[in-house]
Amino acid sequence: MSRIGKKPVEMPSGVSASTSGQTIEVKGPKGVRSFTATDDVDLVIEDNAIRINPRGLSKRARQQWGMTRTQVANLVAGVTEGFKKELEITGVGYRAQVQGKTLKLSLGYSHDVEFEIPEGIEIKCEKPTEIAITGIDQQRVGQVAAEIRDWRRPEPFKGKGVRYKGEYIFRKEGKKK
Repeated sequence: MSRIGKKPVEMPSGVSASTSGQTIEVKGPKGVRSFTATDDVDLVIEDNAIRINPRGLSKRARQQWGMTRTQVANLVAGVTEGFKKELEITGVGYRAQVQGKTLKLSLGYSHDVEFEIPEGIEIKCEKPTEIAITGIDQQRVGQVAAEIRDWRRPEPFKGKGVRYKGEYIFRKEGKKK
């Protein structure tokens, strides 16, 4: 039995869910999200919780059971609290600022990098060296953070670049004479 799959997903107050076939739609204070499950699981809404049940004992049904429960839990978490990723910029002259729907990054290139902020994602720069990315879709928040980080990954010698907050960068010793 799946330890994750057998737990019901509790819906806090202000959150409602509806199913249509294998698609579940969750509405909350931050927005609406939906997920389509495979035919290997059943989605049941009872009391104030969503329960996921496998449709058999096949290996695929058991795999989809826990994964579907986690996806539904992420829908509920997204429409209530939302998801957040924080990035830190390290380096002399490296900075970021939001101008309208564009994130402007100075990362040591001959030009500034202009990153268009996608729909449904909110980016804030409290300090010029800190970027906060928020949204209701965990996958999109993580993808946007990864795309921003890819413009200048942290390097191991001086540690310059864009890193996740709290990320450890293994430092190397430079050349010796």
